[in-house]
Amino acid sequence: MGSTFAEKVLSEKAGKTVKPGDIVEITPDLAMSHDNTAAISKTFYNIGVDKLFDPELHIIVLDHCTPAADQKHATNHKTVREFVSRHGIKKFYDVNSGICHQVMAEAGLGIPGHVIVGSDSHTTHLGAFGAFATGIGRSEMAVIMATGKIWFRVPESMRVIVLGMPPKGVFAKDVALKIVGKVGASGAIYRSVEFSGPYIDSLPIDYRVVFTNISVEMGAKNGYIKPDDKTFSYLALRTRERYTPVLPDTDAEYAENVEIDVTDMTPQVACPHTVDNVKPIGEVEGTKVNQAFLGTCNGSRLTDWQVAASILKGRKISGDCRLICIPASSKVYLDAMKAGYVATIMEAGGIVTNSGCGPCLGAHQGVPAPEEVVISTGNRNFKGRMGCSESEVYLGSPATVAASALTGKITDPREFI
Repeated sequence: MGSTFAEKVLSEKAGKTVKPGDIVEITPDLAMSHDNTAAISKTFYNIGVDKLFDPELHIIVLDHCTPAADQKHATNHKTVREFVSRHGIKKFYDVNSGICHQVMAEAGLGIPGHVIVGSDSHTTHLGAFGAFATGIGRSEMAVIMATGKIWFRVPESMRVIVLGMPPKGVFAKDVALKIVGKVGASGAIYRSVEFSGPYIDSLPIDYRVVFTNISVEMGAKNGYIKPDDKTFSYLALRTRERYTPVLPDTDAEYAENVEIDVTDMTPQVACPHTVDNVKPIGEVEGTKVNQAFLGTCNGSRLTDWQVAASILKGRKISGDCRLICIPASSKVYLDAMKAGYVATIMEAGGIVTNSGCGPCLGAHQGVPAPEEVVISTGNRNFKGRMGCSESEVYLGSPATVAASALTGKITDPREFI
């Protein structure tokens, strides 16, 4: 009997054959932290060491509240910069870079067959490149800094097979939400989720990451998409590092197989206050929205801006709705400017800010007021996620967000496509 991706990659790292439930101690290939490095550094020093096991192992990106919104965040950033300088961490991206997951992808750090950990739950993002990428806690990151080691329980694996091709006007985010709605918020707890099928294979990298990123909203330990020529071409432009892809065996055994047929699917929306509260857009169409948000690591790459701009071009957003657009990285920002998408959005009445996480976690740049309703391209919508526990957040595709901004209510984007 063959092995799943998770079993194979952790076996290679551990130097022995492992099965679900086994405990392995390994050295990851890359360890990422962001603004919370300031807190991690305190735990690191409390361990009783003052030298990193391997500075080359670490990447730090300032992205959660950038530029600093207040003295507290400014002090946090100062602490991180001092830590980076003291320990000679070369892979450091300051406030002018973008959201960590997108920055790492653009830097060619999503390497097939690598084990990547990050003190951020959406580190699963880089599984779209065929890596075992997973979020860890701050104390775990401090231990990696000190010892270079982390332990895992080998996860069971779940295979999600997407059948058919969705109709025009239905995007990757719609399909991803449909999957989360079917599996449920706890349906993949501590499982390695492998996404497959002709539709997944057809997607560009920009859309593949939507699935692995949001896999954690099903409770997954990691998300994985088999690397192929698209992956290799993407990486060839960004890294010279040699790698050997790790692929699941065709006769691997899975704890569960989930099939989703998207042939006749309509746009989907995740309703308050859980990501798995997913409904066809027809069931929520007409819901008044006060703010539309195109941003986050799950829905603000150049392809997303292209879709939004195509809907907004030559039109004006509703006077009752704000449209806030935050690119996933500075590179996305520059490319969107060159392509004319920024001008289109601003001419339609939208606001474009610097790249970062901002309102996704409720830091700044678009926190809603009590009783306001937001339609967002983000990956979470629980109470208080965007900084206000009395607001409501709906999640949809960039097309749905753009269409809703035009009408001031949740709108099926196919009306404008």
